[in-house]
Amino acid sequence: MAHDCGNCSGCSSGCAGCGGCRGALELNAGELEMLDTLARIPFLPVARGVDSGEPVYLESTDATVQEYALILLCLEKKNLVSIDYSTPLKGFSYAGYEKYPVKGSVALTNRGQQVLDLLEKQGIQE
Repeated sequence: MAHDCGNCSGCSSGCAGCGGCRGALELNAGELEMLDTLARIPFLPVARGVDSGEPVYLESTDATVQEYALILLCLEKKNLVSIDYSTPLKGFSYAGYEKYPVKGSVALTNRGQQVLDLLEKQGIQE
């Protein structure tokens, strides 16, 4: 399933992360916000329908459900987050996620943490 992640080439170079921009990594405002949230809260809840591959994130109303799905899928494609539907958050009620039977979690990858560290040290360039 292909998703439009802005300027991401879709990893046409065949790498495990985003290599289509010759080492550059472009992030939009929504992606930066989600990375910032994961910097503060290491594991966030996600869910999905039985026949859907799109993550559902309901913990913020700063974007629509569809926008958050795209943000998470793009971050996963860039190898910055890991979405794990086999590991729901222990002790989290998943209130509001009742109509999504598959519960899981999202967390930063090692690369995601490295990107956050670089952003903290170097800032953002446009």
